[in-house]
Amino acid sequence: MGRVSEVAISRAGGADRVFSPLTVALLLIVGLIGFAGSLLLGAYAPDLNSGRNAGSHALSNAATGYAGIVELARATGRHPRVLRAEEAWNTEDLVVATPEHGAIDMTKFMAARRNRATLIVLPKWATIADDETSGWVDVGGLLPAFDPASIFAPATVMTVTRRPSGARALHAVRWAPSSLAVSAPRPLQTVASATLIPLITDDAGRIVLGQFRRTNTYILADPDLLDNHGIRRLDHARAALDLLDFVNATGAHGIAFDVSLNGLGVGRSPLKLAFEPPFLAMTLAIVAALALVAWQALVRFGTAQPRTRAIAFGKTALIDNSAMIVRKAGREGMLGERYAVLIRERARTIFGVPAKLTDDEADRYLDKLGGTTQFSALVADAGRAEHRTDMLAAAQALYRWQQEKTQ
Repeated sequence: MGRVSEVAISRAGGADRVFSPLTVALLLIVGLIGFAGSLLLGAYAPDLNSGRNAGSHALSNAATGYAGIVELARATGRHPRVLRAEEAWNTEDLVVATPEHGAIDMTKFMAARRNRATLIVLPKWATIADDETSGWVDVGGLLPAFDPASIFAPATVMTVTRRPSGARALHAVRWAPSSLAVSAPRPLQTVASATLIPLITDDAGRIVLGQFRRTNTYILADPDLLDNHGIRRLDHARAALDLLDFVNATGAHGIAFDVSLNGLGVGRSPLKLAFEPPFLAMTLAIVAALALVAWQALVRFGTAQPRTRAIAFGKTALIDNSAMIVRKAGREGMLGERYAVLIRERARTIFGVPAKLTDDEADRYLDKLGGTTQFSALVADAGRAEHRTDMLAAAQALYRWQQEKTQ
């Protein structure tokens, strides 16, 4: 009846199944893909930040931003990249820094870029984000001259001036590309410092591009030579690319634009490390191991084994089941006295003990049979047994007494 009921329940359960195996598999696949996608987005979300905050940096599409020169450098094979972490400053590529205010601390940046090609573009315009168009700015005027002049203060004293340029051509040193002699921005921002070597000047000799003495660090006084507004003309775009090549004194094959000084830096994410070499190999190995575990859990190996009965047939099985119940109940030590009663009854039959004798009298009768041990002592030991080992020892002694007397 039990087996018939089980079969009936199994068939009923199959008929009432809500989801097919294919549906469950598709749900699992979609869930795993979604989970993996959420991990990837969590790891690389900071890098996907577009930077469309109308700032003056390499991710900005605003007039004062530098996204245009980045795309132009990429299109002409100069391999530009954007740096979001301080650790990335340690590179031989030309690094272009565009601090938006003179109050930004440049100490760590300058220490990391010592003797490496570095171009620092001074800020010029005071802007506010356009409320109507995302990524655009409204120019509120020029920053106070002391703002860009204080970017290296107090270690380096600089003076920043603004004058109408009349769009007159700039003048570059003779070893510079001729394309750098473009018309000057309006108004033109220049810088003066005793520590700077002039490389590009206006018609009055004021420095537009200068180089710190005995270093590979360059200062571009007017950002309109590089920003999106300034390179809208073809000759200015060509001059901007040639300017980057000119200051790339170490001959590196790439250009890096830093945005960490603009507040767009990100730290090293432990989650991101799992998807990048050298830890990527371990991540792939873990994924492969999990896939094999899932495959083993879903697919049967070998033929299906029929269910066995909970209680087997036969006297032996009945004895084994009874012994198992006694063992699980922890009552094995209490069977010694009962085993002694069993041996006494068998001895009464084998040795012809008078039926009218009580158990104690029968034990004394059996003691008279002689031997190394007395039956009554063995019965007493079996009665005192409380643990499994004591009961087993007493039962074995009774069994040996019986074997000894019947041989």
